[in-house]
Amino acid sequence: MIEFQWSWLLLSLPVPLLLRHWWRPATAMEQAALRVPALEPFSTAASSTTSGSYRTDQRLLWLAALAWLLLVLAAARPVWLGDPIELPVSGRDLMLAVDLSGSMETADFLLDGHPVSRLTAIQHLAGQFIERRVGDRLGLILFGRQAYVQTPLTFDRATVRQLLDEAAIGLAGKETAIGDAIGLATKRLRNDPQSNKVVILLTDGANTAGEVEPLQATTLAAKEGLTIYTIGVGADEMLVRSLFGTQRINPSADLDEKTLRAIAEATHGRYFRARDTAQLDEIYQLLDELVPISAERHTFRPQQSLFYLPLAIALLLAAVIIFVTRIQKFNPPSCG
Repeated sequence: MIEFQWSWLLLSLPVPLLLRHWWRPATAMEQAALRVPALEPFSTAASSTTSGSYRTDQRLLWLAALAWLLLVLAAARPVWLGDPIELPVSGRDLMLAVDLSGSMETADFLLDGHPVSRLTAIQHLAGQFIERRVGDRLGLILFGRQAYVQTPLTFDRATVRQLLDEAAIGLAGKETAIGDAIGLATKRLRNDPQSNKVVILLTDGANTAGEVEPLQATTLAAKEGLTIYTIGVGADEMLVRSLFGTQRINPSADLDEKTLRAIAEATHGRYFRARDTAQLDEIYQLLDELVPISAERHTFRPQQSLFYLPLAIALLLAAVIIFVTRIQKFNPPSCG
């Protein structure tokens, strides 16, 4: 359907008629008469000229009226409204906090049969998780020695995924500041009125840097109503070749599961352990089952502005009127 955003401007349509009615026409100046012995030779030519000029003036008057109508319609800002589109809104604010410390470069995950680093596996599976979070506002925090907001809360899932894919090991330092990451997430979410605020923290180590201890930051997060889900990333064993042959090591020896579990329990969240790609994918599937709070549904109607169509036609008609008027002015009809 078509809707006029400034429909009150349609009231100006009769303005030319009112002006014509209220304003007196300019007094015609008397012109000198040509004295001729007899008027018979001019009667036929004068009649024909007057009739043709009258018809032309009438057509120009109708063109001017149409041009005015189109100008008023353009000024009223017509828009085409499409069908209503319902936007799903869950009412959840979800912040991802991803570890970029040096140990995230460890290639103890498999993706499509090929060994990849922990960060690469997270980027692949978290990207799919982000795509499924329709209706959530998502944010991204990257942390190493320092924590910083890579993406503020937004409905633009494509941008969040792109910036996660562009993250690189060591971008925020080689160490791990878990407490600072939780504190920064709390700062970003504390002023939001939503009651369902979730933080998903992924790390493969222990807190080795930062200004705030993890449990201290967790206490503040719990007071602000945040729910933190922690994910410990890394395999339990890995074969490594060395000068002494192949050795079996534990690449996740530095993972502080006790602290991660305490963080989740203090905020009514849950701790997950991802030892391989399959487990990490299962964790994201479980996180998909988080129950959203009820929220009002919003509808959106796409709009397409149409004012340029009547405006273009009105300008074209005005050009025609000016052109015809100029021709009449410089080429007056001949009497014979």
